Amino acid sequence: MTKSLLENFASQADEINNYLQLKKDDLVIDIGSNDGSLIQNYMQWSRVLGIEPTNAADVAISREIPTLKMYFDAKSTDEINSFHGKARLVTACNVFAHISDIPGLLKNIDKILTIDGIFVSESHYLVDLVGTLQFDTIYHEHLRYYTVTFLKKMFNEFGLDIFRVDSIASHGGSIRVWACRQGKHVVSGSVEKFLKIESDAKIDNVEVLMKFSKDVISWRNEFRLMFSQLITSGAKIGGLGAPSRASTLITFSGLSEHDLFGIGEVSNSAKIGKNIPGTRIPVMTEAELLKGKPTHLLILSWHITDQIMSALRKKGYEGKFIIPLPLPKVVD
Repeated sequence: MTKSLLENFASQADEINNYLQLKKDDLVIDIGSNDGSLIQNYMQWSRVLGIEPTNAADVAISREIPTLKMYFDAKSTDEINSFHGKARLVTACNVFAHISDIPGLLKNIDKILTIDGIFVSESHYLVDLVGTLQFDTIYHEHLRYYTVTFLKKMFNEFGLDIFRVDSIASHGGSIRVWACRQGKHVVSGSVEKFLKIESDAKIDNVEVLMKFSKDVISWRNEFRLMFSQLITSGAKIGGLGAPSRASTLITFSGLSEHDLFGIGEVSNSAKIGKNIPGTRIPVMTEAELLKGKPTHLLILSWHITDQIMSALRKKGYEGKFIIPLPLPKVVD
């Protein structure tokens, strides 16, 4: 959980509460609630319930955040209706990309949502992904990449209207989509605004996506040339951050242990002591990485560049940074 993501969650809660004016008896449900970092923000106003099938649920429960350690399916929705009642708000942040059965998800949301309730989702935005060349976020966990045009059509099939859309910075560019039962909330001008953005960008045109593909190849050539020139000039380069997207970027660009002597991670990361998949590039603590005295650091979590650069300067790093996307560049 990065600082920027936690700030986004807090901002989401404030925005939604300002709109709904939640009451103590209202129920807020978060699908894919992880350790409860989002839903804990709602506890000051209403009842909450997280749905999380992994061991992250145990962390939430230890923090006294009500959580069902279950998948969000017919079984858990029956339990919700029987023991908790229907929800005035259902949230799902960065969940749509990971689920293959979206129709099933929407049917189950319909079962637990009050008549005037709202469903708020956050998803990586395809327009931003293509526009800023974010090929590195395309990997096995992400099955889909969304537009408002597609979500509107899909939601309508299940009796839901999109009545508001917000642009948010999460993950390099995402959308927060507010939906309700048809006709229950006033549709704002933001919906039409995003539909026009997508129409103007021709994001549903295969030629636009083919150009994206070609641009990614051009990026790789430019990135490899820059790395080769730096190594030839005597640069010692380390990487910073080992999110899933780092594996995509590193393997696609063909970097090896001869290019990066190591990748720095926060001290409690389970990735420390392992290698970047498909390479012999070791993952180590940030402290170990800095002991190696790199002249350059490749920021692999580039979507939070400012946050990372500020933190590293405070730790005494005086070298240069390499920001890979949308265009590779070296900054002081």
